[in-house]
Amino acid sequence: MVNKTMGPGEYLYLALLSILWGASFFFIKLALRDITPLTIVLIRVGISALVLTALVYASGKRMPSSPGIWGTFFVMGALNNLIPFSLIIWGEQYVESSIASILNATSPVFSIILAHFLTSEEKMTPGRVAGVVLGLAGVSILIGFDGLQASGARLLGQAAMLGAALCYAFSAVYGRRFRKLPPLVIASGVLTGATVMMIPLVLLFEKPFTLHPGGISIAALSGLTLLSTALAFVLYFKILALTGPTNLLLVTFLIPVSAVFLGVVVLGENLGWNAIAGMIFIFAGLAVTDGRLFRLR
Repeated sequence: MVNKTMGPGEYLYLALLSILWGASFFFIKLALRDITPLTIVLIRVGISALVLTALVYASGKRMPSSPGIWGTFFVMGALNNLIPFSLIIWGEQYVESSIASILNATSPVFSIILAHFLTSEEKMTPGRVAGVVLGLAGVSILIGFDGLQASGARLLGQAAMLGAALCYAFSAVYGRRFRKLPPLVIASGVLTGATVMMIPLVLLFEKPFTLHPGGISIAALSGLTLLSTALAFVLYFKILALTGPTNLLLVTFLIPVSAVFLGVVVLGENLGWNAIAGMIFIFAGLAVTDGRLFRLR
């Protein structure tokens, strides 16, 4: 897909997408007050799958019937939804939403490493090596100093965020095989596959029918599902069609901005100096990897 010049409208869409995805960490923190992690994941992917499938048929498209394609949907659903969503939501029980968003921003760093070893067309360049080093240095600063005083649960929560970022990187490499399918069909199939796999996990490990969530948790879960997942996916594919995949990398820089704002201002989270320094290094790594700022200069 060709990357196109972005105008004010495209930048507005990009900013809105970053707010929706950044707000997901905020919504998760509120939903966790009364709802268990796997149940949150199931509702998030299940309702989003229904919405996107309806949009597929409303747009005149059809879902594929090939078992092979559905097999890849299930694999992608595990890599892109089931595992990372579960890790992020579980980890946010022990980690601030702002820290979670910063650690999640390392996904492109892991993507560069995996693409070098798992693909033939995207090998390491000096700029990418520098970006990876800066990104990993940021993670070391954020977790390393914090880890000296952190409890075991907090360290596991931070590790869960990095595990989710690594899953997103694997899904980015695996998702290359879907190039011939319409993006909306892919999103619907992947979320449907994740939903089918989540149902037995929730019934086995949690008791969703015994929960009695309050109004705030229900509102947060609704925002997470309808805004930060279903609407965000639709907006994502609209931006992809308008600008191309490379321009979408810019959203990685913006997601932690809204997440940190909501975490610090609304939830009252404390962002230490090591978190700020780590975020600066991670952002620097993303900037070096992307190379756009240096080309403009």
